[in-house]
Amino acid sequence: MTEDFRPLAGLRVVEMTHMIMGPSCGMFLGLLGAEVIKVEPPEGDKTRALTGMGRGFYPTFNRGKKSITLDLTSEAGKAAMHRLLETADVFVENFRDQSLAKMGFAPEVLREKYPRLIVSSLKGFLKGPYENRTAMDEVVQMMTGMAYMTGPTGRPLRIGSSANDIMGGLFGAFAVLAALLERGRDGKGHALRTGLFENCLFLVAQHMVQFDIEGREAPPMPEREFSWPVYDIFETGDARQVFIGAVTEGQWVTLCTLLHLDVLKADPQLQNRMDQINARDWTIPIVAQAVRRFTFDELVTKFEDAGIPFSPIHRPAEMYDDPHVLRPGGLISSRLPEGTVFRAPGLPFEVDGGAVAGGAVDIAAIGADTRAVLTEAGLSEAEIAAATGAAA
Repeated sequence: MTEDFRPLAGLRVVEMTHMIMGPSCGMFLGLLGAEVIKVEPPEGDKTRALTGMGRGFYPTFNRGKKSITLDLTSEAGKAAMHRLLETADVFVENFRDQSLAKMGFAPEVLREKYPRLIVSSLKGFLKGPYENRTAMDEVVQMMTGMAYMTGPTGRPLRIGSSANDIMGGLFGAFAVLAALLERGRDGKGHALRTGLFENCLFLVAQHMVQFDIEGREAPPMPEREFSWPVYDIFETGDARQVFIGAVTEGQWVTLCTLLHLDVLKADPQLQNRMDQINARDWTIPIVAQAVRRFTFDELVTKFEDAGIPFSPIHRPAEMYDDPHVLRPGGLISSRLPEGTVFRAPGLPFEVDGGAVAGGAVDIAAIGADTRAVLTEAGLSEAEIAAATGAAA
């Protein structure tokens, strides 16, 4: 573990966000060492109360943040927020433009009031015809063609993760890091805007570019035109599913050898990659039959030793039993306010050969840090009570 890699230590991030895109931006900055202060309404961020598939949203993307509560419908709450922003390097928000402006925290207002502040706004769209539309992960997947490319024809399907929200938050953090570097040179803050729609557009760019170059559309992934001789899911002799790939002529030869398919390896019609691809309609059933002659464990040994791309078909819950995930630093344990401990992945990179340990990763109770943070900002007990709505 690389515990001393905290490049953002000493930076203060004030975050006013909900759901995933905004919170993930703050989380990434916090895992790099920044102090992240999450500002919640007196009743707490509504994301905390989500159930079902939303149960993991708040714990996953709010690890290690301090929590304060402010009543931003009151003048005392707004004044306290400004006192806090005076101490901040970065302000992260993902509210509607109109709502933010109504509260008095529009980016242009904050830029003028706090010239060194970096304002990171996580929005559905960048400036343009759609900028005032309401967006969600699934909405932009439908809009950009991501859902079209994921499901079979006529059955658009969102991908099985909030990948756009998370990657949008990552782009937000990426922009903040760039703005911090620029501020180090010119001493000025910047107003940043990251679009969920534009993020998803990046994810489908390869399909757009293919059309722009060739003039023809790629079919949805379930019906895609294969660029590889073998790139499929098979069933083993012990009824386990396994994905197997052979994407080069060398891997084709190796796979045929491992599966004892000398007849395919020697076939004069299968001696180059394009011939192997064009013959998929009759070679894949032969490969499938050969795979069924082995158990999953037998294939794992063969494929690992030979460098053949392969994978079991797993559910997310099974990752808690995966030996690679369980390596040192693969999972970080966090504690919920009521004491429950959960494990979640850390940052997906290493520094100097070790996983990044980050900083605090527990989940703060609603408003747990209100008094400490606001007292440090110079507010009196009476001002704190008024700002949080407790005075009423």
